Amino acid sequence: MAGWLDGQVLNVLQKGLESSSLRQQVLSNNVANIDTPNFKRSDVDFQAVLGAALGDKSGGLALKLTSPQHISGVADGNSSGIVTDQTTSMRNDGNNVDVDQEMSNVAENGLYYNSLTQAISLQLSLLKMAIK
Repeated sequence: MAGWLDGQVLNVLQKGLESSSLRQQVLSNNVANIDTPNFKRSDVDFQAVLGAALGDKSGGLALKLTSPQHISGVADGNSSGIVTDQTTSMRNDGNNVDVDQEMSNVAENGLYYNSLTQAISLQLSLLKMAIK
């Protein structure tokens, strides 16, 4: 997006779509490897991915300080945002992918993605109304 479409709201929504797309890829990889021995499921830490996409290399979302007396935010997490669950094992072969949980996560991510696309559509319709 260029020029007058570079607003903060559209930028955050765009980065949210990119994060949701990354999560979809990770969840698809989990489902694809459901029968792979010793495969460990992964998921995306949304806050870390969005923070990194918005330019905060620590992975957390920066807080705006309007006074020197404000306390700065605490950032933690993995900058890539992809977290592998090494602690559990669903089966004897070491695989910990639960297809029901993964499909539930896919549905949740789909709802989140759809809500972001609706929010972008509303933002663009506001711009269209302002132009008219």
